[in-house]
Amino acid sequence: MQSSDSPQGMRHWLDSYSADHQNPTNRLLHWICVPLIVWCVIALLWAIPVPPMIGRPGFWAVAALVLAFAWYWRQSHRLAAALLVALALLCVLTEFAYRELGPQKLAVTAVGVFVVAWIGQFIGHAYEGRRPSFLTDLAYLLVGPAWLMDKLLRRVGI
Repeated sequence: MQSSDSPQGMRHWLDSYSADHQNPTNRLLHWICVPLIVWCVIALLWAIPVPPMIGRPGFWAVAALVLAFAWYWRQSHRLAAALLVALALLCVLTEFAYRELGPQKLAVTAVGVFVVAWIGQFIGHAYEGRRPSFLTDLAYLLVGPAWLMDKLLRRVGI
């Protein structure tokens, strides 16, 4: 398994992503929009009906998060563990929203926030003068949250 600090591991992904995110306005918008987009994806998956014989609401979101976590774990145990905590908190928030709003209103809310957050992302990249990284490799859709978590962990000395 590749270490997160090897040139082929997560450090390479983070450094490459960072190169496309140098503008302060773009970085600020990413701090706001990336977590919102992650929540929207969780919420939309949460709202998909689940046959009672296989699970309960949230099953599809948790299944997708298990796959994402497996990718993160292969890249960096440190970031995967921290992202697990953050994603679990987003799941708790989503469960609360699901109970308060129901699946239809949750989905509509998530779609609205998703659209606004992606507009924010593209505005940030207009300031940056560079295309979003995911347009070159879809894996960058997973790298964005890891990039923010890496910055957060470094700020707090972890």
